[in-house]
Amino acid sequence: MINFRETANFIWSVADLLRGDYKQSDYGKIILPLTVLRRLDCVLEPTKEKVLAYLPKVQTTNVQNIDPILNKVAGHNFHNRSKYDFNKLIADPDHIAANLRNYINGFSENAREIIEYFDFDKQIDRLEKSNLLYLVLKRFQETDLHPKKVSNVEAGYLFEELIRKFAELSNETAGEHFTPREVIRLMVDMLFIADKDILTKKGIVKTLYDPAGGTGGMLTVADEYVRSLNEDARLELFGQEINPESYAIFKADMLIKGQNASNVKFGNSFTEDGLEGNKFDYMLSNPPFGVSWKKVEKKIKHEAESLGHAGRFGAGTPRVSDGSLLFLQHMISKMTQTGQGSRIGIVFNGSPLFTGSAGSGESDIRKWIIENDMLEAIIALPDQLFYNTGISTYIWIVDNRKRPERKGKVQLINAVSFFEKMSKSLGNKRNLISTVQIEKITKLYGDFEENKYSKIFDNEDFGYHKVTVERPKRKKDGTIIKDTNGNPKVDSSLRDYESIPLKEDIEEYFKREVLPHVPDAWIDHSKTKVGYEINFTRYFYEYTPLRSTEEIRADILKLKEEMEDLTMKVVSP
Repeated sequence: MINFRETANFIWSVADLLRGDYKQSDYGKIILPLTVLRRLDCVLEPTKEKVLAYLPKVQTTNVQNIDPILNKVAGHNFHNRSKYDFNKLIADPDHIAANLRNYINGFSENAREIIEYFDFDKQIDRLEKSNLLYLVLKRFQETDLHPKKVSNVEAGYLFEELIRKFAELSNETAGEHFTPREVIRLMVDMLFIADKDILTKKGIVKTLYDPAGGTGGMLTVADEYVRSLNEDARLELFGQEINPESYAIFKADMLIKGQNASNVKFGNSFTEDGLEGNKFDYMLSNPPFGVSWKKVEKKIKHEAESLGHAGRFGAGTPRVSDGSLLFLQHMISKMTQTGQGSRIGIVFNGSPLFTGSAGSGESDIRKWIIENDMLEAIIALPDQLFYNTGISTYIWIVDNRKRPERKGKVQLINAVSFFEKMSKSLGNKRNLISTVQIEKITKLYGDFEENKYSKIFDNEDFGYHKVTVERPKRKKDGTIIKDTNGNPKVDSSLRDYESIPLKEDIEEYFKREVLPHVPDAWIDHSKTKVGYEINFTRYFYEYTPLRSTEEIRADILKLKEEMEDLTMKVVSP
C-alpha cells in the first residue's frame, strides 16, 4: 500500500506541470490516459524486443490479423509493435508528438481502443504547443507501473484515487465511480462464504458480473479472493460501464490481468445491455445513489409495459429520481435459474428500504423480491465510509437458491458500530472497516443466529395491508347522507389510512384499533393494497432512559454558578 500512495502522489504531481495551461477540471484528460499507457508500457517491456524481432516474420505471411500471433509472443492478450516505448520517446524530444502517435498506433486493436475512449489524440497537439509534452511524458517515464511494482489491487486504488481527486476539482460525484475496497472485501466475503467448498474444487469455473463496473474494482477484489482460495479456480469477469474514461481503465485492467477484455461493455446497462441474454453465477455492484433515470424513462417504461416479467422490469418501476431498484431488477434478470442459482451483493443508500407506499413502484419491487424469497440479508454499514458522501449505506444479499435454513427468512445485521476512525480523511470518507471487523460482520452473517447485531425475520414480517378507512358524510344535524342505494355517502375529507401487518387479521385489527375511536368508520376493501418496507432503525431501536430531574437540576445549578463566576470576573475592578 505504501507503493500505491507514493505512486499516486508522484503521478498527481504532474498536475503542477499542467497548472496555468490547463483548467483543473481538465487535468484528468492528460493524467488518466498516460497512466494507463505507462502501465501497458511497463507490462510489455520485458517482451517488447521479442515482438519487434518477430514482427518481420509475420509481416511476410498472408495472415490478415496478426494480433493473436504477436499477442502470443508478447505473452499477454495485447502487444505493441511500434519501435517506440516510453524510454525511446524521451530519447527523441524533437519528434516526440509524432513518435507518441506512432507508439499508440502500434498497440494491438484491443489496447488501441482503450486509448481512443480517452480521446487523447487532441491533447497531444495541445501539450506540444504548450511545450509540456516532453515534460509530462518524462515524469511518467520515471514511474514504474509494472504489476510487480504496483499490483492489480494497488492499481485499482491508484486509478480511483486519481479519479476522486479529478472529480473533486470538477465538482463531479466521485462516488459514482468506485467503492472503498474494505466495503468490496466485505461484500465479496459474504457473497462467497456459502460456496467455499465449490470454489476450492479443482478446475472450477464461475462467472461474476457488475453492471455499473466503474474501473472494475469489485471484480478485481473478487478475482483476488477466489485465487487466494484456489489457484486452479477461474472467475470469468464481466461488466458494463457508462463513463468512457472509467470504461477504458476497466478494460485495460482486464487486459493486464489476462481476462477476456471483450467481456467489458461500454454504455448504459438499462438501454444498451451489452450482455443481453447472459446469465451469471455471482453479481456485485455499487450503482450510483439516488441518480435520476429520466433520460431513459421512455425505453424502460416501454420494456416494463410491453414485456412484463418476460423483460427486466416487470415487477415495477421506481420514481424517476432514483434508479437504484432498476439496477437490482436488471441483475435479477441475469440470475441463472438452474443448478446452484445465483447470488447478488449490491450497495444501496437507505431509500430502497422504505421509499414508496403500498402500490408504488418501489413497494411493488420489494414485494416481488421478498415474496419470491430472494432477499437473504441486509447489512447496515457505518456512515462516512464513502468518498463523496457521508450517508448511511446498506448491503443487500439476494439469492435465488437460499439454503434450507434461510428459506422464508430475511436476516438483518446492524453493523453501524463496526468501524475505526481514519487518521486522515479522504473526501467525506472518515471511517473504515478493519480486517478484523470485516471478519466479525461476515461471521454474524454466516452464523445466521439472533443476537444484539443480528435479527432474523419471516418474509411476511415486512409486509402490510394498506387499508382505506371511510366515514359517512353527515348533515349539520348529524344525520348520515345516503346514496340512491341506501348506502352512506363517503366524506372524503375524513378519509384515513391504516397500515396493518400482514400477519394480523384486518378485521380484528380494525375492531381493536379503529372502531373504539371512530365507531361509524368502515373499510373500503376494494382499495386495500399490499406493501413491503424494511424499517431497519425500528428493528434495532434501543430505548435510552431519560435523565432524571435531579440530574438536570444539578447541571443547571452548576451552569448558573459558572455564569455568576464569569460575571463577577467581568464586572470586578
